[in-house]
Amino acid sequence: MRDEMQEIFGELFDDVFTESVTAFTGEYMGPGVFDPVTEETTAQPVIYSGRGVFHEYEEKRVDGLNIKFGDIQLIALTNEVAGRPDIGHLVETSADVGILGMPAKGYRVVRVGGDPAGVHHDLQLRKA
Repeated sequence: MRDEMQEIFGELFDDVFTESVTAFTGEYMGPGVFDPVTEETTAQPVIYSGRGVFHEYEEKRVDGLNIKFGDIQLIALTNEVAGRPDIGHLVETSADVGILGMPAKGYRVVRVGGDPAGVHHDLQLRKA
């Protein structure tokens, strides 16, 4: 069932929402050792990529606590994201995002959700 749903949603991304779909990258620091004396780490950035649809939250959903003004949502298919987005990851795109009028740079993941079948990631992003 999951494979069928991903295929259907993938076709929607390619055909119906093609103008709204944007490539993005995610980044987080991988495992490493922190030296408290030199304040340096051996951790290296881990970068992944995918495609998704960025959009603003409806004004009535912005409550100032959970969803703040300026937060955006990113819907991405799990099978098209080469990694697992998580809270704290940095998300960027070099393409113009329609709602922002410019590239999305410096957004941090503050909430990760999805659907029970695991077809898509539902990410809440906040300006870092």
